[in-house]
Amino acid sequence: MHIKQRLILLNFLQFFIWGCWLITIGTYCFNSKGWTGAQFGAIFSTLAIASIFMPPITGIIADKWINTEKLYGILQILYGLVLLYVPLVNDPDTLYYVILLAMICYMPTISLSNSISYSILKGKNLDVVKDYPPIRVWGTIGFIVAMWITNLSGSKANANQFLIGAAGAIILGIYSFTLPACKPQKVISKEASILEQLGLNAFKLFGTFKLALFFIFAMFLGAALQLTNMYGDSFLDDFKKIPQYANSVVVNYSTIVMSISQMSETLFILTIPFFLKRFGIKKVMLFSMIAWVLRFGLFAYGDPDSRLWMIILSCIVYGLAFDFFNISGSLFIETATDSKIRSSAQGLFMMMTNGFGAFIGSKISGFAIDRYFTTTTGKDWHGIWLSFAVYALIVTVLFAIFFRHKHEPGSFTALKHD
Repeated sequence: MHIKQRLILLNFLQFFIWGCWLITIGTYCFNSKGWTGAQFGAIFSTLAIASIFMPPITGIIADKWINTEKLYGILQILYGLVLLYVPLVNDPDTLYYVILLAMICYMPTISLSNSISYSILKGKNLDVVKDYPPIRVWGTIGFIVAMWITNLSGSKANANQFLIGAAGAIILGIYSFTLPACKPQKVISKEASILEQLGLNAFKLFGTFKLALFFIFAMFLGAALQLTNMYGDSFLDDFKKIPQYANSVVVNYSTIVMSISQMSETLFILTIPFFLKRFGIKKVMLFSMIAWVLRFGLFAYGDPDSRLWMIILSCIVYGLAFDFFNISGSLFIETATDSKIRSSAQGLFMMMTNGFGAFIGSKISGFAIDRYFTTTTGKDWHGIWLSFAVYALIVTVLFAIFFRHKHEPGSFTALKHD
């Protein structure tokens, strides 16, 4: 099997095992279990908590001591084993700790999968900016396939979604041990600083004003990154409470409708090399932020009937919103950092976005929904999505004003093996 095909399989399974339950855990907790916004917000915040400390730690380990693909495989197998326990849990407090343990194993594998792909591609003298996006797009396809399987198998409101993910994770963990070796950079001089000896020198990136500002805004945008994953499927499923929408396609196939978002990702991923080379990281990030405003705003006014087009358009816009932030940000870090700390730097990017950012977003959104947008008749989804849109707009304006970056047309040319 060609190396690109092997990396395609890696990326497909990486996001398949997340897509099985990420979009539908809200439906499981809200609509099936009847738990509160604060309880669900706490459970979902485990993604963020794990992302705060695990990606940097595993990045350091991969940079210094253990082959990246082996560390990756161990974590995936452990993740799968933890997911097998979820069906036995019947209260939100216990599920919080179970999902936290699962996320401690899974979240660092996202940045590790990037490092593995970059390392192998550069080892074959291939162009990362050109060749990686068409490989990464298969991760999104894996996510879509998982969502469809969860919906069509009747698993979106029960614990079977976690069992599907568990099986895929164990298979992926075993498969990763067959990948080409991604060896750590072990050379540390006797004169190395304490930060270098501990593997923490990636944190020196905060000493560069532009990179520090980039990480800070990545955190702010990260707060919005998982909101539609948290609440999107539950929002669509909640239309069943309105008689005229109870048997609509949107209600019966809410997860499949949401998968349009991931289908859109597959298209926008392929445009990233062009947009980065043509417009640069600042404009690409601005495009992403504007798209987040539209994503939330369209959800606020959409419905399964006359304004179904708004829901569909929101899902299409998501592809631009997610990819132009997440994938472009990762590639920017890859081009802006030294090869010896790139796994650590990718972990740092993950920490700021899916860590601190997502933690803020999940905790505050859960509290706000309970406090301001929940009544005896249900949730005020219009108000929820509109408040998210206002937040995204504020971040967009601040980023446009404060992040100063002059784009050099050749700055995202082919990356050579270091």
